Amino acid sequence: MSYLLIPVAPLSRTKSRLRDCLSKEQLKELTIAMFNDLGNTLSKVDNYDGIVVYCHNSEILELAEKYSLIGIKEKLTKPRKTFDEVIFDLNNIAIEHFNAQQTVFSFLDTVLIASKNFIEVNLLLKENQLVVCPAIHSAGVSILGRNPPNIISTYFSDPNTPSFIALLNNAKKMKLEKIAIYDSFRAGFDIDIKQDLLLAYQYLKLLNLHNTETYLYLKNNLKLSLQKSSANDNRKFKITKKKLAD
Repeated sequence: MSYLLIPVAPLSRTKSRLRDCLSKEQLKELTIAMFNDLGNTLSKVDNYDGIVVYCHNSEILELAEKYSLIGIKEKLTKPRKTFDEVIFDLNNIAIEHFNAQQTVFSFLDTVLIASKNFIEVNLLLKENQLVVCPAIHSAGVSILGRNPPNIISTYFSDPNTPSFIALLNNAKKMKLEKIAIYDSFRAGFDIDIKQDLLLAYQYLKLLNLHNTETYLYLKNNLKLSLQKSSANDNRKFKITKKKLAD
C-alpha cells in the first residue's frame, strides 16, 4: 500500500517569507491557485493507493474533495509544532488508518512538478528504502519517499544542516543501502523566498505552462522582476519593478 502525502500549511501563515512582495490575502489566493494546479496534476496520477491532503483549513480540504483526494484536518497546537512533527503525525496517520507500507511526501510549492514525477518516484520506491529529490536552490528536500514509512526520521527542522544533507548523512549512519536520488529540475524547484517566486513566473512561461492558475495569478499580481546584478554574474540578482512587457 503506497500513499502520497501532501501537508499544506494553514492559510493564515502560508509562505510568510513572501510577505514583502505579496499581501497575506494575495498569498492565500496564490496558495489556492497552486493547490488547484496540483489537483489537476494529480488527476493524471493513478499508481498510488491513495493521496492524502493534510491541512487545517476547510477551503483546502473542500478543494481536495473536488479532486477526489483524501482530506484530513490538521489540529493546530500551542506551541506550534515543528515541520518534522507535522510530517511525523501525517506519516503515522497513513500507517495507522490506511495501512501504508510506503509513503511519499510532496509539497504544494513545487509549482513545476508534473504527473510523471509522482509516478516515477513511486516506481522507484518499490525497489528502494529511500527515494529523495533534492530542492535545487537550498539543499532541501522537495520529495521524500520511505519504504517502510518509518525507516528513517526527517530533518526539515534541523537548525544547522540543510534537510537533504542531514537526511543522507543519517541514512549512511543507519547503513541504508537502497537509496535513490531522484534528479529532476521540475520536481526539485520550489518556492521559498522572493527570488524563487520571480523565477517561478519565468520558468512557468518558458515551459509553456501558461494555462496554470499559478502562472496566471503571478502574471496578474506580481509587480517585480529579476535582473542580473552584473553582466558576468549569473548567480546574483537584483529585484526591480516589473516592466509592462514582462
